[in-house]
Amino acid sequence: MFHFDTIIIPLFYFIKFYVIFVKNSGIRLREEQMTLNNLFTQLQKDEANYIPHLSIDCVIFGFHAEQLKVLLPKLKFLEEWTLAGGYVLKDEDIDTAALRILEERTGLKDIYLEQFQVFGKANRTTRDTMKKISTVNKLEIDESHWIFQRFISIGYYALVDFSKVVTKIGGFDESCEWYDIRHLPTLAFDHAEIIKKALETLRFMLDTKLIGFNLLPETFTMKELQCLYETILDKPLRRDNFQRKMLSMDILERTEKKFTGAANKAPYLYRFKKVSEKE
Repeated sequence: MFHFDTIIIPLFYFIKFYVIFVKNSGIRLREEQMTLNNLFTQLQKDEANYIPHLSIDCVIFGFHAEQLKVLLPKLKFLEEWTLAGGYVLKDEDIDTAALRILEERTGLKDIYLEQFQVFGKANRTTRDTMKKISTVNKLEIDESHWIFQRFISIGYYALVDFSKVVTKIGGFDESCEWYDIRHLPTLAFDHAEIIKKALETLRFMLDTKLIGFNLLPETFTMKELQCLYETILDKPLRRDNFQRKMLSMDILERTEKKFTGAANKAPYLYRFKKVSEKE
């Protein structure tokens, strides 16, 4: 027998729920628009505090699950991603500004940081992307706003222990996540070029400055170290040659503790010798 209530009552609650959902979604959207408006307004007020037309872009590298990754914020309401970046205060050292930006993104203070290139082409500007942000968010921003002007950017790359990073999002961001260096999403501005240059520099410095260890935990196996090198260099390495080379450089110390996760013979764990230990 047909019961009218069995359809009408559930339908009533569904409609009620849908109306509440749409209403709350609209409220959140308006709140986010207000937040972005406030952010642009604050940036306008802060203009006097920053060095004009100078920015910093940081390529944050991490190593996890045998993949070299880059930390990338996603812009709100746009299918575009950016590097972690920011501006330099007038009373702030450039390296200090970069470390501040990195701490804001990762929650880490002791980070290996390397300045690798300045990006300053005559046609380099944030105007197009910033206009898209303002348009899609229905923001009213004056064309003279300093954030639309040409910027010269100082490129840094940072090497972090993936497991210690606590990602944080900024005012323009929808999310901030790790991406495999081989499968990066669509990047705004000239950030694809910046990442390419950072990777080239990382590969060049891998042996000369032995910086790869900053991507590993405190102790690691020889296999993990070789995997790191192969991933960064994007080519296979002979195991015996690689191990002989690493040990001959007198930069590793073998610990007494062995790796317990192996199915067969447990490999030794190594750690990088500190400067005082090598002298």
